[in-house]
Amino acid sequence: MSKAKISIVKTGPKPDYQKIRAAVAEALDLIGGVQDIIKSGDLVLINPSWVAPPVEREAGCITIPEVPRAVADIVKEMGARPVIAESSAVGVDSAKVIQQSGYRDLLEMGYEVIDLKAQKTRVDMVVENGKVFDRVECWELVQQADVIISVPKLKTHDQTEMTCAIKNLKGLLTDKAKKAMHQEGLFEGVIDLLSAVKPLLTVVDAIVCQEGIGPIFGKPVEMNLILAGKDLVAVDATCARLIGYSPREILLTVNAAARRLGIMDADQIDQVGEPLENVKRRFLRSVEDNPVEVEGFQLIHDEATCTGCRNTVMSALIDMRNADQLMYLPGVTVVTGGAPLPADVASESVVTVGLCMQQDKSERHVRGCPPNNALVVKAIIGDRAEVKRMYAGESLDKTDG
Repeated sequence: MSKAKISIVKTGPKPDYQKIRAAVAEALDLIGGVQDIIKSGDLVLINPSWVAPPVEREAGCITIPEVPRAVADIVKEMGARPVIAESSAVGVDSAKVIQQSGYRDLLEMGYEVIDLKAQKTRVDMVVENGKVFDRVECWELVQQADVIISVPKLKTHDQTEMTCAIKNLKGLLTDKAKKAMHQEGLFEGVIDLLSAVKPLLTVVDAIVCQEGIGPIFGKPVEMNLILAGKDLVAVDATCARLIGYSPREILLTVNAAARRLGIMDADQIDQVGEPLENVKRRFLRSVEDNPVEVEGFQLIHDEATCTGCRNTVMSALIDMRNADQLMYLPGVTVVTGGAPLPADVASESVVTVGLCMQQDKSERHVRGCPPNNALVVKAIIGDRAEVKRMYAGESLDKTDG
């Protein structure tokens, strides 16, 4: 088996567009160029991360516009048609992300920048040998694309440990499909999506990343790097090592490699450009970021509880803290992972979370694998108050992205 070639290139601190363009071009040259995957006349969908409107440019929340712009310029020079397209998280207005992040400037410069949520035609893309889905609902533009390029922001994530090239593809789904993915199984559902859309390249924005409670409220980390590769699994495995994880700790990477959708093992990856050892830095993980302890509140994880539910519950508690709602925690017990329900706690005071609690679900059960943070908060608060959501503008039942 031939090795997957993954490049790492430095941009320098606070790079302008020309420096980013040069770094992207070098990263692509180091992996052998893209002439083998992009042909003149191709429709090339460039998929950045627009999860939510950024608080500020250097917050590390979304892919900064200069990176997909650089990819688009290279694609255009090859005679192909670049289209920058994405949808933000469910409940979030993608148009606001475009307006507040600099993508509006790209539109005014003549680039095609498309809010997928504004598209009318939806299609079902077939998943061969899917583990969760046999079809995934995307937009027609996704199906029409000759080439899909994932252009993620490298961040830690409150449900999947890390979000990068593979997880970023979830932005190609309709909101209905995003909700179904959380309900039926995110860790295999995203891999079903990967196998359906078959992206051929990824260019990672690792200029200013996020650590801690990502993908929105984490702490910015200046790395000043661009990574590129044609094997998304190998890119994510390399990015995991870059920020202090073993790839085997990232379930999305493990599941994709198990389905032979890419290479994960270091001895099968040819890492070129800047040596990984020279630039790696351990990121603060979601579960390590600002734990919440409230007297009278009990959190019970089973030994089998996966990082998805552990991180989701922790992130929900952080959301409650940030929204000044910790007063609703005393008297509540949250149980995950199939742990037995406590005999000394009234059933109406128990919140069960996740697919593994289906057999012993409480009256206040939160379905999903893993569920959305906001639904966990709602189950804890009940009718005592409204869930305060920091970045979405639609009703709670639409917030599963």
